[in-house]
Amino acid sequence: MANLIIYFSRKGENYWNGEIKNISKGNTERVAEYIQRSVGGDLFQIRPLVPYPDEYYACAARAKEEQQNGARPELMQVLSDISRYDTIFVGYPNWWGTCPMPVFTLLERLDFSGKKLVPFCTNEGSGLGNSERDLKKACKGARFGAGLSIHGAGAELSEARVAAWAKASV
Repeated sequence: MANLIIYFSRKGENYWNGEIKNISKGNTERVAEYIQRSVGGDLFQIRPLVPYPDEYYACAARAKEEQQNGARPELMQVLSDISRYDTIFVGYPNWWGTCPMPVFTLLERLDFSGKKLVPFCTNEGSGLGNSERDLKKACKGARFGAGLSIHGAGAELSEARVAAWAKASV
């Protein structure tokens, strides 16, 4: 059984327990690494061609505009074939109630027929929001596993919880 961990993450200024804090590693990246440590698999980071601003409010404004416009930002690199993977974890910060638009840029290009897709997100209290519903629309043919929501400010201390969930998901 081969696992793939696709994730979008952002370092820099982040909303963190009610304040803005500069972080050197994105919360979602940290969770993706915990998944890889617990169940193995390949990591693939979604990186937009035009990076998001490091400044939190500028990033949030761009993300909101992209969502309102249904944007599909260009990516630095894309996957074209996921045929060798059985389980695909997809991770992202919850931005405006769903996945950041670059996540959809990548996922809408892939064939999920017969694949198990397992979503995970980091957030500051909004949980998975509408992301699971939106992923089901974007990832035709996928079977969905139970999603996981991790409080972003607690991501660093979530390894045991993430590992238990990941092992139950494969």
